[in-house]
Amino acid sequence: MHVDEAITSRRSVRAFLPTPVDEAVIRHILEVAARAPSGSNTQPWKVYVVTGTAKERLSAAILKARREDSPDAHQAEYHYYLRKWREPYHSRRRKIGWGLYGLVGIKKGDVEASQRQHDRNFVFFDAPVGLIVTLERDMEKGSWIDLGMFLENVMLSARAQGLHTCAQAAFMNYHTVIRRELGIPEDEIVVCGMSIGREDTTKPENQLRTEREPVDRFARFFGF
Repeated sequence: MHVDEAITSRRSVRAFLPTPVDEAVIRHILEVAARAPSGSNTQPWKVYVVTGTAKERLSAAILKARREDSPDAHQAEYHYYLRKWREPYHSRRRKIGWGLYGLVGIKKGDVEASQRQHDRNFVFFDAPVGLIVTLERDMEKGSWIDLGMFLENVMLSARAQGLHTCAQAAFMNYHTVIRRELGIPEDEIVVCGMSIGREDTTKPENQLRTEREPVDRFARFFGF
């Protein structure tokens, strides 16, 4: 697959087929992704790969915590989004949110249905393979940038294998559960999860297509 095709065909898939993905394929994806640049070649990323019963146990533990614990019991260790939403980011967020909910038939104000849809994150949208990605706690902002490039490489390498992905910040709230289930040390921050597998093209949520701003909206050119 040409790199441009891998980039433009990459999207967040939220319903996967149960078709297994061989360990060798995942290892290849991670080997390719590890070519991501990092400051002074620090390579700060760490990845925990789950499938089969290990993935099921992790999902069950998180869903149990969501059902039984108070909402305040599980908080993320870092801020992903703006602390106070503003334009144009607020409108972009609302558009994708209501676009997804519209496709799966969730009406505004239906808290129960919204909760069920959010819970789908924690079964990795039925993907056969899930990743939990961490970063050592003392790493500074540069290493977070490096990690972002590594994550993008994972997603693009997966496309080259005919697979799709969904990067999921939702997992960061349940770092205590994830840490316990996977033996992740305290000096690592749970940054995100990621689903990997083959797209279920019959599911309406996979019809979602997001828009991108034209280049002239975000770039300025000098000296051409």
